[in-house]
Amino acid sequence: MSFSDQTPADRCFPAEDVVLSVAQLNRQVARLLEAGVPRLWVAGEISNFTRAASGHWYFSIKDESAAVRAVMFRGRTQAVGFVPEAGGRYEFRVQVSLYEPRGDYQVQVEAMRRAGRGDLHEAFLRLKDKLSSEGLIDAGRRRPVPAMPQTIGVVTSLAAAALRDVLSVMARRAPHVRVILYPAPVQGREAAAQLCQALDQAASRAEIDVLLLVRGGGSLEDLWSFNDEALARRIAASPVPVISGVGHETDFTIADFVADLRAPTPTAAAELCCVSRDQLLGRVLTTAEDLARMQRRRLEYAAMRLDRAAAQLVSPVQRLRMHRQRLDAAIRHLAAPVSGRVLQREQALGRAGERLRAGMDRLLQQRGRRLAVAEGTLGALDPRAVLTRGYAIVRGPDGRIIKNALDLNVDARLDIEFAQGRAQAKVVRADTLL
Repeated sequence: MSFSDQTPADRCFPAEDVVLSVAQLNRQVARLLEAGVPRLWVAGEISNFTRAASGHWYFSIKDESAAVRAVMFRGRTQAVGFVPEAGGRYEFRVQVSLYEPRGDYQVQVEAMRRAGRGDLHEAFLRLKDKLSSEGLIDAGRRRPVPAMPQTIGVVTSLAAAALRDVLSVMARRAPHVRVILYPAPVQGREAAAQLCQALDQAASRAEIDVLLLVRGGGSLEDLWSFNDEALARRIAASPVPVISGVGHETDFTIADFVADLRAPTPTAAAELCCVSRDQLLGRVLTTAEDLARMQRRRLEYAAMRLDRAAAQLVSPVQRLRMHRQRLDAAIRHLAAPVSGRVLQREQALGRAGERLRAGMDRLLQQRGRRLAVAEGTLGALDPRAVLTRGYAIVRGPDGRIIKNALDLNVDARLDIEFAQGRAQAKVVRADTLL
């Protein structure tokens, strides 16, 4: 038999007389399954779904009469775009394999989609891959949402329950934040284009700090407007951060991937767009308490430093007492050896004091005589002394003493000072003495 005529089993397994271990048997069976069964699509219901900490998904695919274990590794789960629900029906692209340690037959899931929506899901994946290749889905491109916006915008339908949910949350959590609505239908053939127009309007008016794109849950077809490529590019190019809150927690749209923040529901989007008033008030109160506590601590430390400094201070009375004590001790220490010398000095000092008093008395007498002579001379030179002998001092209108009659004018006013009193006169005639 040539190699080309052999079946996969003929090529995998050894001759009949070769004895295999269990591990070798399982390995050969695994190779046989992987080589003999191509990748294929399987439809069924999910049960026993488990999401491991590693990011892998473990579950069973079953129908009315059979079940098979399945595993989907983390690198594959990230491309699904939603989290499957137990009991939901899906279509799986699988590779048949064997879990060799236990000999369990299983399938490795490479892709999955909701049952009956294959075409839409394929279109979803193609657009997601296209935008991802352009970097529009990269986490590093996303902008942070401001924690305390003054104005938020909401893009949704006027009749949507999502709008009521958002307004209710904002009225309860942040009534101080202004809300501006940019209405647009969220379902139907023209919805995507009108959603784009609403985003353009919000961008051109430049009046908001963050934009919410929301609608309630629905089928894949109901949410399909949010998988539009033009809308995705508008969201990515928005001048303000965009929060998407489309559908329920398990629903994923292209808008969720390109938005700056994805919220699981419209209500959650409203909660994520800003800090609540209660939280802000709590922060203010906490900060005020922290400041008060820090101030008290600083005052306590200052009081402690003051107490330590005060303990090191000595009052003037205490300091004087200390000096007096040291002085008394020094006096007592010096008193004995110098008592005779001190007596001599006191006697010499007494004699010097007597001589000083005698000299002072003589000096005072000399100075008294000199002062009497000076007083007599000064009295003789006093111009007013002659007034007592009948003379007078005559002053002109300008207050200067008149010495020459020619210096006077007729009718000039004169001031005459006598030994006792003054008088005023008027010049009638002025003659000189010959």
